[in-house]
Amino acid sequence: MCTDCETTQAGPVFGRRHFFGLAAAAAALSTGMARADDCAHFDSEALKAASPDQAIQMLMDGNARFVAGGSLNCDLVALGHATAEKQTPFACVLACMDSRSAPEQVLDQQIGDVFVARVAGNVATTEVIGSFEYGTAVAGAKAIMVLGHNHCGAVKGAVDKAVVGDALTTLLNEIEPAVAATPLTGERSSHNHEFVEAVAEANVRMNVAALTEKSPVLKGLVDSGALKIVGALYNLETGVVTLLS
Repeated sequence: MCTDCETTQAGPVFGRRHFFGLAAAAAALSTGMARADDCAHFDSEALKAASPDQAIQMLMDGNARFVAGGSLNCDLVALGHATAEKQTPFACVLACMDSRSAPEQVLDQQIGDVFVARVAGNVATTEVIGSFEYGTAVAGAKAIMVLGHNHCGAVKGAVDKAVVGDALTTLLNEIEPAVAATPLTGERSSHNHEFVEAVAEANVRMNVAALTEKSPVLKGLVDSGALKIVGALYNLETGVVTLLS
């Protein structure tokens, strides 16, 4: 089902399904989480056994493989066949539509692993929130990552108060609170690189908060410990995803 799945990067990354050390790995053997290979898809029992922290770690391990040039080479057609009747993704990702930041690639995830919603500026719209309510409360995903990135065109448009069309202007207005909340040194312009990147980070943090502020369903899952929501930023130059504390 998978060819060339072994990776050889430096650092504490032990595989796509790893569990924080030997003790957790041993527990995985008794709970159905052990995988025959790194390209094996999650099943219902494996998903139930995963914790929110483990789900986030799997996303970060995937990014480490991507940065090291060790992304998995899985048989995607076979994975499509294996998951055709039932999907059990372990995480949701809200990302920008930017062509350079596709979550499945930069987080090195395969068919059936993650629910992905993409919209310019990684904004938690009503449609996104509803989709993630399904992905978590119904389908059982254990984590949500709001993934922003540097040099974001939507953020630059919001900073410049760009007016293109009613729909795009409405979308950019969703980023305006992050612009207003970010301390400004220098001009309010997309040419002010430090300001743009600070707004991008503030926008991620605000959309992380919006997921629970606007959804009692997601808030209930977070409060119960069944779900964890994190913000992260992707660096287009380095390929590194950094979790926001």
